[in-house]
Amino acid sequence: MSIFLSYVLLGLSLAAPLGPVNAAQLDRGIKNGFLHSWLVGLGATSADAVYMMLVFVGVVQLIEIPFIQSFLWLFGFFVLVYTGFESLLGANKMSIEMTRGKKESHLKSFVSGFFIALFNPLNILFWLGIFGSILAKTVTTYDDHMLLLYCAAIFIGIIVWDVTMAGLASGMRRYLTTKLLGRISAISGLSLIGFGVYFGIQACKNLF
Repeated sequence: MSIFLSYVLLGLSLAAPLGPVNAAQLDRGIKNGFLHSWLVGLGATSADAVYMMLVFVGVVQLIEIPFIQSFLWLFGFFVLVYTGFESLLGANKMSIEMTRGKKESHLKSFVSGFFIALFNPLNILFWLGIFGSILAKTVTTYDDHMLLLYCAAIFIGIIVWDVTMAGLASGMRRYLTTKLLGRISAISGLSLIGFGVYFGIQACKNLF
């Protein structure tokens, strides 16, 4: 049980640090409520599942190619900067009434979280680097059933954090004024752009 809980904590440690997904969840939760914020997290978790599968089929070596690394950094740059500017442009038009009015589609929230996580190089580093080495150790120590159980534990940790973030973000809505709502939306947008610029700088370093 203690080993299982350690893998749950590993999932929490992956999801908890402030990053693009958490910023996007905060933005969606304040604007559109719990479900949209959770769907951003669910999209990100789906991207995590993709990378876990890639680790299982052994594509770690592919990510070590400089061109592939640069492509991932650049795509992450475009996804985050676009999402950040979208949040910034909407910040000036935000109002408390808007958060209770017309909402964006559930699919858009899910897809947004999926692509932010899919092209987040820090996420890639964890799954193909850190998780790859953890998996190698686990395979030599436990049988396939235990391996699947521990992988499930990681996702339990991620989902617990996603639900917590969605609850916090949506719960904040009732205490917000219009001005504060706009400011938080702007900060979330700037945070996403900041991460995007960092990714862009890393891409340039790789290319030049």
